[in-house]
Amino acid sequence: MRKNLQYIDIEVDKLTNSLENVITGDCFPTDIVLANSNDFKYITKKVGWLFDWRSEYKKPDRDVYKLTIVNNQSVIQGLISLTVRVDHVYMHLIESSPFNKGKDKVYIGVPGNLVAFACKLSFQRGYDGYLSFLSKTNLIKHYENTLGAIHVGGNMMIINTHAALKLINKYFNK
Repeated sequence: MRKNLQYIDIEVDKLTNSLENVITGDCFPTDIVLANSNDFKYITKKVGWLFDWRSEYKKPDRDVYKLTIVNNQSVIQGLISLTVRVDHVYMHLIESSPFNKGKDKVYIGVPGNLVAFACKLSFQRGYDGYLSFLSKTNLIKHYENTLGAIHVGGNMMIINTHAALKLINKYFNK
């Protein structure tokens, strides 16, 4: 049964060492924590989010994490939905906040930061950094080039230990 498959469809703009302000180039340290039900009051399609994150949050097999800037926890920079499986972490959805998309985005580095976190979670759970996800067909090469992901057939991609360590070292070795 393959209904309602969610394909990752986000551009990894730049691998930074935190979040980087597009205009000033200033970098800001980040926190990634579990989202809570109050976070979804303002995360709606009406204000520019693409996905129904409240519905995603309610799915019992998934954890939704939010990316914020340290000392500014009220502004969510991006979200990621993950499931810890028996031997790896699976990424269902990932999205930058509406103000971090397109040519007028405020910060770059959101997608890379969230994927690096997912790899870190995989290590913490004893899965050697392994992460899998379904990619939109037109982004397979992009994820190979930016994240070091490996295309394993169909739309399935994995990030292995080597690629995971590169991402984690970029974002979390401060």
